[in-house]
Amino acid sequence: MDDVIVIGGSFAGLAAALQLGRTRRKAIVLDTGLPRNRFAAHSHGLLGHDNRPPAEILELAHAQLAQYPSVRFVHGHAVRASGAIDDFTVALDSGEVLSARRLLLSYGRTDHFPDMPGFAECWGNTVVPCPYCHGYEIAGEHWGLLYHSPMSLHMPPLYNHWTDKITLFTDGHELPDDDRQSLQARGVQLVDGKVSAIRHDGGKLSSVVLEDGSAIELHTLFAHPRSTPSSDLHETLGVTMAASPVGEIVEVNERFQTSLPGVYAAGDLANPMSSLAVATHAGAMAGIFAQQSLIV
Repeated sequence: MDDVIVIGGSFAGLAAALQLGRTRRKAIVLDTGLPRNRFAAHSHGLLGHDNRPPAEILELAHAQLAQYPSVRFVHGHAVRASGAIDDFTVALDSGEVLSARRLLLSYGRTDHFPDMPGFAECWGNTVVPCPYCHGYEIAGEHWGLLYHSPMSLHMPPLYNHWTDKITLFTDGHELPDDDRQSLQARGVQLVDGKVSAIRHDGGKLSSVVLEDGSAIELHTLFAHPRSTPSSDLHETLGVTMAASPVGEIVEVNERFQTSLPGVYAAGDLANPMSSLAVATHAGAMAGIFAQQSLIV
């Protein structure tokens, strides 16, 4: 029996595996090879790796983890998890069944793109979710924001740190008069009407097209598509969930433990702030606390 099965081999999962390997714990990392940020050409904000392609960072992490013989990787999709502390089992789509004393959930979230021509092609390039990840490189350019919820109304003041050229596409939603006036006072251009498509050249956005055929030229569009956990293992395990601005996330305590003893969670699955730096920190801490819980 292994010590820990890490389900999810992106940044949080690999950070956990590194800590487990360095403490000589036997760990298995399950990886489907589909990290959430695979659409991004470059990643930013992670110390020592700023402006590197995410695939390159992951490749380097795999090479570094290869020196720890107690950590092994399994390419596959976990379809079922069950058990209790010191006796968990995880079944894979290949039919293989693994067992371990602890579980660490780090399979992240999946973004569901709207049925809008051009959106998927531009995602991670010029249609992006996070100003902290992309804002520095496009400071001073014309930014757009696609309304998705009342939370969108709080974004322009944040964006003003990078640019004063902001257009909010209401996408057919009615905005309260007070909010419209407040945004306009900040110099935000409001464009009503449904957005029908995004014009681009190889993922490089040129304009946002409305249903009436009009188009607004832009450099970058900020958008926040609906996202859900990338697996339902948290449901089969029965861990407690918590509400967040991005949807339900796994609830963890200060030691990154879920409501089910022996099960830990980290990364986008347990934190609404999608960030490599945040995910890496959470994964490292979850790995450390999982390791400490094994001490008898």
